Formats: sequence, structure tokens, C-alpha cells
Amino acid sequence: MIQSKQKRRSTQMNLLLILLSAVLVVWIVLAVEVWKGLGTLCPLEGLPGKASGPLLSIIVPARNEEETITDSILSQLKQDYKRIEWILVNDRSTDRTPDKLEALAEMDSRIRVLHIDTLEKGWLGKNQALFKGYLISEGELILFTDADVLYKDPSTLSRAVAVFQSQKLDHLTLAPNIKSKTYWLKSFVVFFLFGFSFYKRPWKANDPSSGTGLGIGAFNLITRSAYEEIGTHEKIKHMPDDDLQLGIHIKKGGKTQAFLTALHSLEVEWYHSLKGAFQGLEKNTFAGLHYSILLVVFAMTGVFCSTVLPFFTIFAGEVLIRTVSMLIILLISITYFKVIKEMTNESPLLILSLPVTALLFIYSIARATFLTFRRGGVEWRGTVYPLKELRKKRK
Repeated sequence: MIQSKQKRRSTQMNLLLILLSAVLVVWIVLAVEVWKGLGTLCPLEGLPGKASGPLLSIIVPARNEEETITDSILSQLKQDYKRIEWILVNDRSTDRTPDKLEALAEMDSRIRVLHIDTLEKGWLGKNQALFKGYLISEGELILFTDADVLYKDPSTLSRAVAVFQSQKLDHLTLAPNIKSKTYWLKSFVVFFLFGFSFYKRPWKANDPSSGTGLGIGAFNLITRSAYEEIGTHEKIKHMPDDDLQLGIHIKKGGKTQAFLTALHSLEVEWYHSLKGAFQGLEKNTFAGLHYSILLVVFAMTGVFCSTVLPFFTIFAGEVLIRTVSMLIILLISITYFKVIKEMTNESPLLILSLPVTALLFIYSIARATFLTFRRGGVEWRGTVYPLKELRKKRK
């Protein structure tokens, strides 16, 4: 009996060692790739600007954005780029957003307001709002941006257009600073960016030979011709991750694309609380996993084994297991530090809460998947989009 237990324990330890060894190999590859990739990213700040150029149409969708829309647009009105028109789209708001938009239009003749009262069949609300805004815009360049983004530097747009023209781009997307007020929300957001960095490999957007495309909702600048050639938002009208999909379709269409950071030029507060982050991710988490239960299980298992398990096995009795666990944690820390440095303005000390935030992230995936099935679809800003339709459109 004792020998049987010892043999069983020995087998379990061997299997655990094999698993941890595989995780170690994965982290060696990821650490090298993330450090090398993120090291190639260029910040927008410091690049020369160009105050004159083609007409730029800024399209801002707004559904119940009464708390943020005024500050966002006022920050945009301070931009030093000369030729801009704003299309502010009220997407079926039930708060004071329409009044806020009309007040902004009265302040500046370059602002036009479009009110949408109904959601057409087959469309997600934001996607429809962006498309409707495009239809009445006139610019050679189109900027899709969100209603809660603050433009901190008055030269943000002139710098972006200068980069756009000097590199002869069809699409430029910028990563903003994500402002978070509480410690645990900061930790969660940083972990999200941590996973995003090695899952999406954003630096690949700058490689013309790579098929990897990227789009960020805070700042998607695109030529009118390229937008029309890829099918506009009609092509992605039922995709919750429309910003990302726009970038993906740009690359699929053989267009030129660039991704830069703008951590001191753009700022957005994604969520006010950790609970709000869980609710906000309901829209995109399951979509990002292609509405596949198999991918959900794979993602949750992968996150646990790669970023949670080593923090437990470091206390194992076997020296070899402890050693491998320490090496994994070291590689995680190195990678985490690089992501924080290049993609955020936060403190590297947030790594201290890594195992907990990893578990919170696993919970957010499980929560989003469960709620999607319970509701029969994705609920976003008061509208439920059926899962059957979302899956069909994803194919």
C-alpha cells in the first residue's frame, strides 16, 4: 500500500514536472518575442507634426455618453490640425447625450450631429453608428474614435497625419494610456494588456509581410478609399470587436498599416471599477475566442497553467519542480515588466498581484461565456444580439 502511494505520487510529480517544463519552454519563446517585438514599437510623442493636409472626418459614436462626450470633444477641438470636420452620432441614447451633442454643435460650426433612432436588422449599434457617420462625412481621411477618449496633446492629430502620409499608410491605430483609479482595476487592465501582447502580437501590424492586423477603438485612422475597398463597416456590422476587425480586414485586403503607442497623447478610462471591467468584457471576450467552448476551455486552462500554477508549485517539496517554477516566474516577471513599460504608464510593482489578477481574468472569461449562453446572446448597452447570429456572422 505504501509503495503504491509512493509510486502514484512519483508519477504525479513526474507529470507535473513535464507540464512545468513545457510551460517554461513556452515562456522562453514568449519572453524573447515580446521583448523583441515591443522594443520595435514607436511612440507618437516626439515625432514631427503636420498641421495642414487633407480634410479629416472624425466620427464619434455616442450611446448614453453624457458623462464623457463633452470633455472628449472639447479636447479634440484644441487640436492644431487645420482641416477637420466632426460627425457626432447619437446612437439611440436615453440620457442627456443628444442635448450634449447639440450644445457642442452650437459651439463650433465644424461639428455636425446625426441622430439614430432605430437599429437596423443585422447591425450592432456602434457599427451602425460609425457607418452612418461615414455616409455623411466628406474627408479623404476618416478617424473613428470613442466618446470617452481625451486628446491630451494638441498636436496628436497633426503628428498622426504626418506619420500617415510619410509612411504612405492606409490605416494607423494608436494605443492610448488606459486610466484606472483603483489598484485592482489597474492590475486587471495591465494583465489584460499582458495577455493581449503575446496573444495578438501588436507589433506584427507594422510588418507588411505579416497577415496580422490590429485596430484599437480609441484611434482608428483610415483613408476613405481603403475603408470603402474593404467593405466599410457593412463587412463587420455584426462583430462586437469591430475596432480589431477593422484592422484585421485592412491587412486581409493587402493595405498598409501601422501601430504606434500614444501613452502621453491619448487617455481613456475604460471602466470605473473592477465590476465594470467584468461587465465591459462581456461583449468582446467570448467573441475574441470565436464563440467556441473549446477555445474558452483552452484559454482558461492555458492561463491557469502558465501564470497561476507556478506560484503554487514554487512551494513544492521537490527541488527540481521548485527550480523550474522559479524560472517560469522570472520569465513572467521579465515579460510583464516589458509590457508595463511599453504599453502603460503604470508601476511595475503591479506584478505583485499577478497570480490573483490571472485568476480574475479566468473568472471574467467564464463569466462572459456563461452569461452569453444564459441570455442567448451578447447584451451590450441595452440591446441583446443573438448568439446564433453572432456565430454565423463570425464565419
